[in-house]
Amino acid sequence: MNVQKLMSELEKKHPGEREYLQAVHEVLESIEEIYNQHPEFESAKIIERLVEPDRSFTYRVAWVDDEGTVQVNLAYRFQFNNAIGPYKGGLRFHPSVTPSILKFLGFEQTFKNALTTLPMGGAKGGSDFNPKGKSDGEIMRFCQAFMTELWRVIGPQTDVPAGDIGVGGREIGYLYGMYRKLAQENTGVLTGKSLTWGGSLIRPEATGFGGIYFVEAMLATRKTNFKGKTVSVSGFGNVAWGAALKATEKGAKVIALSGPDGYIFDEAGMTQEKIAYMLDLRNSNQDVVAPYATKFPGAKFVAGKKPWEVKVDIALPCATQNELNGDDAQTLLKNGVMCVGEISNMGCTPEAIAAFIKAKILYAPGKAVNAGGVATSGLEMSQNSMKLSWSAEEVDAKLQSIMHSIHVACVEHGTGKDGFINYVNGANIAGFMKVAKAMVEQGVI
Repeated sequence: MNVQKLMSELEKKHPGEREYLQAVHEVLESIEEIYNQHPEFESAKIIERLVEPDRSFTYRVAWVDDEGTVQVNLAYRFQFNNAIGPYKGGLRFHPSVTPSILKFLGFEQTFKNALTTLPMGGAKGGSDFNPKGKSDGEIMRFCQAFMTELWRVIGPQTDVPAGDIGVGGREIGYLYGMYRKLAQENTGVLTGKSLTWGGSLIRPEATGFGGIYFVEAMLATRKTNFKGKTVSVSGFGNVAWGAALKATEKGAKVIALSGPDGYIFDEAGMTQEKIAYMLDLRNSNQDVVAPYATKFPGAKFVAGKKPWEVKVDIALPCATQNELNGDDAQTLLKNGVMCVGEISNMGCTPEAIAAFIKAKILYAPGKAVNAGGVATSGLEMSQNSMKLSWSAEEVDAKLQSIMHSIHVACVEHGTGKDGFINYVNGANIAGFMKVAKAMVEQGVI
């Protein structure tokens, strides 16, 4: 495999799709050496097949707002790979949604799902629809219109979407209701459902919880833990909420969190009350964190900045892709950061990743650190299939076990001769090898 040649060909096919090309390049760099040790991969053209989705769907969604005006949005579903199980990946409703972003997410999802050890393939979808400021009626009508096309290509054994940015329990409910009507069946075709009709306990906080369990395992390789450590978190939705809550339970002090308007510095650290208020802010649709500083006078709001300038031991990106760049990385390193765990998807730019690895601090990518969300979605699928419900303790125990197994796989495939664990290589190689072997064994299809 020649990475440069492959990337050049891919750039010609998909010009301008920056996020997608970035995700592919990162994986190819990690797996090049091991790929070239397996001639059967080359003869089966595994890479050429993996980097392109099996199927891509693009369609328009026409819906009527509360004023009676017809609105039109674009919608997508990219089904990347189902060699080890049904396609699985979230739906994102946000104005920033583009094919490039969804393809990067779907490509990453293939390896992330493989790491969980659960039988799930990779996919992603969504729309440029913005749920912010919309009434429940408008969101319901959009979701129903969105599902009138999507239902044809999904199913419990085919493709099982979940939530993502802009798609929470409310949206999943409206989407599922329309699917049920069109397909005339009650099945586990969506995850992130309400507990009253098939959802799993701890699913909202699972991504954040899982991220903390993974980071805890990383810290243990340096014979330390969360106790007494300072932490910065970006974002203030479910992922950041889960991470802040579990890190605090583990004895850390979360002193910074952020939103689109800036970040909060709270030297006293988060408490249960403060973390609950953080989620209230998000649910209010204000999409700002500034009121936190008014509610809790000891805190300071810094407008228009990211939390990476705060001196901390551990940094946890929990918001969106490429939110931590090379300059941010240098600031964190200068301030003595010892660990960075991506709980967002591709939260760090290539420049930031290179700086962390060069400094040999603990750093791990989203496909490993944030796999707890999709892992718990997979557990929800299992519960739906068996027509039963596990307790929160049972789900949490299974989640911890899965995150531990992902860490073990990353260490196995990412430990260098000098003992340094390159978690990027470890995660990419472990996920790739499982999918590649399944593809070879199933023939060229």
